Amino acid sequence: MSTTSNDAGTTVHSNTVPSLPEGFVAVMKRDCPTCELVDPVLAEIQAAGLTITGITQDDPSFPTSIEGVVDDTDLSLSWHHEIETVPTLIDVRDGVEQRRIVGWSREQWIEFTGVETLGQELPEQRPGCGSLSVDPNLIDELTVRFSGSVLQTRRIELAQLEDEMEAAFDRGWTDGLPVVPPTEARVMRMLEGTTRAPDEIVATVPPDLIDVTVEQVAINAVMAGCRPEYLPVVLTAVEAACSDEFNMHGLLATTMHSGPIMVVNGPLAAKIGMNGGHNTFGQGNRANMTIGRALQLVIRNIGGGRPGGERPGSRGVDMSMHGSPGKLSFCFAELEEGSPFTPLSVARGIEPGTNALTLFAGQGPTPVVDQLSRTPESLVRSLAEMLRTTLSTKLAVGFDSMLVVSPEHGRIFSEAGWDRDKFEAELGKLLMLNGDDLVRGARGIDEGVPDFLAGSEIPKFRPGGLLVCHAGGDAGLFSSILTGWVGGEKGSNPVTREITL
Repeated sequence: MSTTSNDAGTTVHSNTVPSLPEGFVAVMKRDCPTCELVDPVLAEIQAAGLTITGITQDDPSFPTSIEGVVDDTDLSLSWHHEIETVPTLIDVRDGVEQRRIVGWSREQWIEFTGVETLGQELPEQRPGCGSLSVDPNLIDELTVRFSGSVLQTRRIELAQLEDEMEAAFDRGWTDGLPVVPPTEARVMRMLEGTTRAPDEIVATVPPDLIDVTVEQVAINAVMAGCRPEYLPVVLTAVEAACSDEFNMHGLLATTMHSGPIMVVNGPLAAKIGMNGGHNTFGQGNRANMTIGRALQLVIRNIGGGRPGGERPGSRGVDMSMHGSPGKLSFCFAELEEGSPFTPLSVARGIEPGTNALTLFAGQGPTPVVDQLSRTPESLVRSLAEMLRTTLSTKLAVGFDSMLVVSPEHGRIFSEAGWDRDKFEAELGKLLMLNGDDLVRGARGIDEGVPDFLAGSEIPKFRPGGLLVCHAGGDAGLFSSILTGWVGGEKGSNPVTREITL
């Protein structure tokens, strides 16, 4: 097996297009009932004094009714000439295709060839079969073989008896879970998910400050288990994570539990099958799990952001004291349908209906349980009570958080006519803290703010430091708080970016 690696290199493939024979050309395969049906018709065309050549995809002895059969079992002719259905009948003059028809229709074949008596014993028409050159099990390898490789990464040949999964572990490419081997065919298929050039620089990845290309991101997306349609989200996430505002290097180096949390908005989330409903933070959804994982693998494999403790006695750049399962992947879609609030991306300046993601430096969910409140005034107080305790009841202003309101809680606000502005204004009032309770030494706790802030009111979160979104299953009167890391210049600012395909 050959895999690509994250190092630069080159490989050259021939991209010569094989020419079609002159005259009429019939592309066939024996494993096609319609091709078997029209085999005698080819002899009728030849008997009329016309030149016809059979091209076979699967059996060099087929078609049987004429001489001059071209063996295309390597599918080079079929691939280069974009044969999607067999039989395909092509008219070639002076080396140039003039026209083509697919399947069997007596009327069409007579008009195409000018032979009035074709296929009198056959049914009027029959649909064709799928060409082997577009077989989903073959197309990726054919693309690698015939399209001319655009990949610049170094190839790594594994020994015949070497297990590719274990090889990835041995080379340090994994996050502790198995990865999908990034073969050239898989990487090229992944690149079909974006219009961006493979050699385009996406970002400079910390901590080693390595420029990463679209191709290298695609390699790690393959390893994470992504589908090609996820790649634009991964590319945008890499750009956001590597921005100065987000400060990925600082997030790696901190001893806190935090890692990148990704929230996706817009129609693309549903199109690629992301989950914003039941178990939205949990396992089971391929898009959620692999998109977040791909970002982490890029930071690890390209940027060198490996954790301490990866191997006994190792000290990586990621210095989190406890870490979090979310550092494997923490990615979900906002549930925009039924939300009382404008989407998070819109609240952060993105046009409605636009595909976008928000990257937030945070930790695992803390549930907020309120199963009795039936008025927005009561429920917002419950949410505020829990938010006031995040990280420490003595800490204010410095640390951000994300509040994820569940659908059942959201309906209470929606039915009362509370929109995002009303909700955030009322919540903000309840998150003003008494400085006397926060000063160091108050209540016998040395953590807290300096003495000179006694007697003042202090907000729990800095302006813009509390993000609110809507997600979760439709049963359960619980919401969640995703506690954040240090906000602002000394830590991380949430970053929202439009997703470009």
